[in-house]
Amino acid sequence: MPKIIFLDAVGTLFGVRGSVGESYSKIAKNFGVNVSPEILNSAFFQSFISATPMAFPGVETTKIPQMEFNWWREIAVKTFQKAEVFSQFSDFSTFFTALYDYFATAEPWLLYPDVKPTLERWQKQGIELAVLSNFDSRLYQVLKILDLADFFTSVTISTEVGAAKPDPKIFTTALQKYPFSAEESVHIGDSFKADYQGAKAVGIKAIWLNRDGDKTPNTTAKLSVVDQIFEQYSSLDSIAIT
Repeated sequence: MPKIIFLDAVGTLFGVRGSVGESYSKIAKNFGVNVSPEILNSAFFQSFISATPMAFPGVETTKIPQMEFNWWREIAVKTFQKAEVFSQFSDFSTFFTALYDYFATAEPWLLYPDVKPTLERWQKQGIELAVLSNFDSRLYQVLKILDLADFFTSVTISTEVGAAKPDPKIFTTALQKYPFSAEESVHIGDSFKADYQGAKAVGIKAIWLNRDGDKTPNTTAKLSVVDQIFEQYSSLDSIAIT
């Protein structure tokens, strides 16, 4: 039985309802720009994957919210440029503010149905629960509106730590908030590289939550038994930690 379970946020606790492209398309339409969700979704992920990690080492705490805003604005600019509709905006700054605020509400997010029952069970078992995510400070609000905040005794995000998973610093920072060793801890996330390999590298037991059925690029990778269980059931509720 682990003393503490760290959980990733997006893709683990909740996901985007529909697709990012649908959300971008919906808000853009309110500003007179019509573009298909499919085109925007593809353009978004190209822009997102090529971006620098969402972490700002050495930045003063008071400046982090603006840095987060600017980071996502650059993603949005590149997304609409790739979609070849950026020039259609008469006021992109106003549009982006609306888009940014939208993702701090409950509407674009889908809470996976297995999450709350599992968190409740772990909480009753006396296991400490914490969030460890490559996300920005809007996460605090999202956790509240999805009624998840009360499950967690800490939230550690990349923008505040100045390091993003799989960087060891974000894992050790989260762990240092508790009197537990890495061996007494478990980290669960949907990214094989950022979550599974990142946690394993610092000695934290890791579980790859493969919700989408993705396969690791290296099929000979040595996954733990519990990771193989997740590949089969793709559900937080199917964890067997005894």
